[in-house]
Amino acid sequence: GTSGTTNSKRETFKMAPAQLKVIGIAGPKKASPAASTSKYYPADDVKTPLPSRKSKKNPPKVRASITPGTVLILLAGRFRGKRVVALKVLESGLVLVSGPYKVNGVPLRRVSPTYVIATSTKVDVSSVDVSSFNDAYFGRAASTEEEEFFAGDAPKAAIVSDQRKADQKTVDAALMKAVDAVPMLKAYLNAKFSLTNNDKPHNMKF
Repeated sequence: GTSGTTNSKRETFKMAPAQLKVIGIAGPKKASPAASTSKYYPADDVKTPLPSRKSKKNPPKVRASITPGTVLILLAGRFRGKRVVALKVLESGLVLVSGPYKVNGVPLRRVSPTYVIATSTKVDVSSVDVSSFNDAYFGRAASTEEEEFFAGDAPKAAIVSDQRKADQKTVDAALMKAVDAVPMLKAYLNAKFSLTNNDKPHNMKF
């Protein structure tokens, strides 16, 4: 009787470790496979570029009311209050406009659509060729450090190139034909926009 009891205890002791299981929240745990390690290690730290919004250049969105031929009212800059004709939207999101120069003295220039009022008046500018104008056309020539040193703080005089003058005449010649075709439009573009104390711009329809 004693030997039978001893044998049963030994069998129980041997079977006990096999029946033990570590149970967690997600059930029995499994042994994770050994992580594979690469044999190549770079001598220097490899720099990864940080995510930046500057690298993502989405096309700028311009208001639907600003289209080629729309008469705009400038709200900022040296020509504020002037009425101009929008010719096209450049890749930078700026709007290429012209007075025309013969009417109100506004030359070919870029303006921000944020600082303009789009009116309901439109001009047919399909005959005006502005395909050669882009943002690089209006870029400034880079000056050397030696020139900036001797120039000092004196303001630089604006120099209009002969190419810019010739392009202005070409564009104005085609644009003036479209302006003259609309009655009273030339006088409208020449008139300066202004407000008085009794005006309510939020109730106006431009």
